Amino acid sequence: MAARRVYAAVAACAMVVYLGALGNHFAQDDNQIIAFDALVHHVSGLWRAFASPYWPADVGGGLYRPLAIASYALDWSLSGGATWWFHVVNLAWHAGASVAVASFARRWSGDRAALAAGLLFAVHPVHVEAVANVVGRAELMAALFAILSVYAALARDQLAWSAVALAAGLLSKENAVIVPGLVAGGWILGFARPSRRRLAAYAATWVALGTLYLGMRWNASHEVTVGGAIAPVFFGASHTAIRLTATAAFADDTRLLLFPLRLRVDYSPAERTLVTTPLDPRFALGLLCFAAWAALLWLAWRRGRRIEAFGLGWLGIAYFPVSNLVVPVGVLIAERTLYMPSIGLALAVGAWLKDLPIRRFATIVGLLVTMGGVRTAFRVRVWQDSRTVLESELEDSPRSFIGPAHMAVLYLTGHQPAKALDAFRTATVPRGTGPWRTRFSIASSSCAVPAISTTGTRPRSPEPAAIPPLLIPFRRGSGERPDDKRSRGGTHPRLSGGCRLIVRPCHTLASPAMKRRAPFWGSFATVAVGPMDCKRPEWDACSAVLFGAPRRHLSNCGY
Repeated sequence: MAARRVYAAVAACAMVVYLGALGNHFAQDDNQIIAFDALVHHVSGLWRAFASPYWPADVGGGLYRPLAIASYALDWSLSGGATWWFHVVNLAWHAGASVAVASFARRWSGDRAALAAGLLFAVHPVHVEAVANVVGRAELMAALFAILSVYAALARDQLAWSAVALAAGLLSKENAVIVPGLVAGGWILGFARPSRRRLAAYAATWVALGTLYLGMRWNASHEVTVGGAIAPVFFGASHTAIRLTATAAFADDTRLLLFPLRLRVDYSPAERTLVTTPLDPRFALGLLCFAAWAALLWLAWRRGRRIEAFGLGWLGIAYFPVSNLVVPVGVLIAERTLYMPSIGLALAVGAWLKDLPIRRFATIVGLLVTMGGVRTAFRVRVWQDSRTVLESELEDSPRSFIGPAHMAVLYLTGHQPAKALDAFRTATVPRGTGPWRTRFSIASSSCAVPAISTTGTRPRSPEPAAIPPLLIPFRRGSGERPDDKRSRGGTHPRLSGGCRLIVRPCHTLASPAMKRRAPFWGSFATVAVGPMDCKRPEWDACSAVLFGAPRRHLSNCGY
């Protein structure tokens, strides 16, 4: 009965703090993945998702998360696309993950640890992006299935159920790949002591599941890599600079896990810039955070605090795939990526708090839950729709290029080209001390942009793109020179409105290496924007300059 009360309290708390999300709509990637994807709009998406990439083909067709897509198709069939239903299901997944955390803690630390771990995980403010944004469901599903898989292996030694949960986790999101490492960590700490034959059975099952998963992923998306793109801050950076910057990001992620008062949607340049030398204080701070984590893990190990050691180990293992230390991924810092690592933090903190006197335990847990719950409830409103997310980007990350770039999209689709052009100019202004240049990859997910006129006549105004266009920055590579034939460009001499547009093909994107890093842009033309002086920006100028068009639309501009 005590366990049921604990689980009920955790589930209720996880739902209550996110009730505001029921009034949210689709925001940002929800539109491409759900609102505009025909696969999700038909019940056949339940099985077709397993042969399709995560991203729709018209926006790159990358990644492979069929179980998440199938869940969206089921939601659409049940609700007719009502956004509140999608958010209800997200809340249910989050509540399930929170209860699973509590159950795991209770198995080895008792009811008090279960209550503390479950409640702290349920209200942690860093989870808002994963829970309040519908496509964050992939994080929720992968986390829940990962907990179930580890629990089945360590607490029950049920290989079959552990394998099923692991498979479901991988099909939800690829970060569930950490499960074998977590199970191995539990064995090392003595949570279970399987025989050699049993160890071999687990290893063989993991290899078989991994092989099957990679085969399915390749069949659907023709990729087996972990990430389809690299973070904007890493474009053109050396391997050393990437690792230094990734280490510096430890400080940000530590703050987000321990003191999540200030949250952001965007951590792009120049909010966060490249670290190029070990003498940079940001690198030292990140290294200090890593050393503190390692010291706590060692102390827990030496003192026989198994659950604390396991929780800290979970934190490190789950963080590693998104750390950019080995393979650069699509983000430097993203709050949603901390959902899985925070499970370990909740387990460790819950196990530590359980030994406090009851009054002190109740006071500390109550205070933490209240503060976390209030911060979470207020943060949920940021994800009401794409406009509120954009407003948050502009307010919370004023130095980033992303906010003005998204404003340009908003103005362009709202038939306000003059404002769009101003926002574009703001986005291209070099900021901070980073080595950024005013160079952009320009693409549109719609083919509605007309051919650019070479006669000065104004083409027909395009219709707003069904899917918002995107804008991504690039640094000039060290091997690229203005006279390089690979980067030769054409200048459009008579763009209406008096604008001057330089179009520069970037054929390096067509190379296999770049396609692996940035497959989203593989089917689009990449151009550079030159100096612009436009007194009367018009639709053709604004559309072409801001978000370009597929290669055929730029045939008159030097291609």
